[in-house]
Amino acid sequence: MNSNSMRHAGVFVIALLGATSAFATSTGISGNSGKDTATCNTCHKGGEAPTVEFEGPSTLEKGATGQYTLIIRGGAAKTGGAGIAVDDAGASLVAGTGLKKLGTELSHSAPQAFTGTELRFNFSLVAPATDVTLNLFGAGNSANADQKSDGDRAASTKLSIKVGTGSPVAEQPGGDEDEGGGCAAASSAPFWALALAGLPLAVIRRRRS
Repeated sequence: MNSNSMRHAGVFVIALLGATSAFATSTGISGNSGKDTATCNTCHKGGEAPTVEFEGPSTLEKGATGQYTLIIRGGAAKTGGAGIAVDDAGASLVAGTGLKKLGTELSHSAPQAFTGTELRFNFSLVAPATDVTLNLFGAGNSANADQKSDGDRAASTKLSIKVGTGSPVAEQPGGDEDEGGGCAAASSAPFWALALAGLPLAVIRRRRS
């Protein structure tokens, strides 16, 4: 094989690897929800950033199931993907249309087409059976549908959800007794005030005697 043939072969292999990589992630991967900072921008780049938000309740009863939607708007707006995760082990995510379960996370099962400039991924969250405030993380990629990583861009969002009464409030050291001296200090203040007020009378009586 001459040098020109080898060079053309190398270019073909690089292009094939790039296409293979893009194709491999087109069916979704875990770890790109933004929960641990990583998003789809690890691979996708160069496009205009979309806006991403969650739609759904910010409070749930313990053990209840809430319906949520990850909404991607703008960007290349041809096709898109998503990564969704929650930071509480007692909660679980249930995939809706266009999503699949990967471990404890959700990801797109295939690139989904935008409707106009918007793409919606519906899913459910089953709340834990304890009082806690958890965080829902989501990243959405807006792609140009060319099956390559260039010209695409992702953005991420987070939603805090109070389950039951939410996370227990940590008690301050010393409890109520440290706040302004507590009841003991409040009840002792009048005694010392009276004692000081009566001191001049005691001195006058002692002089007269």
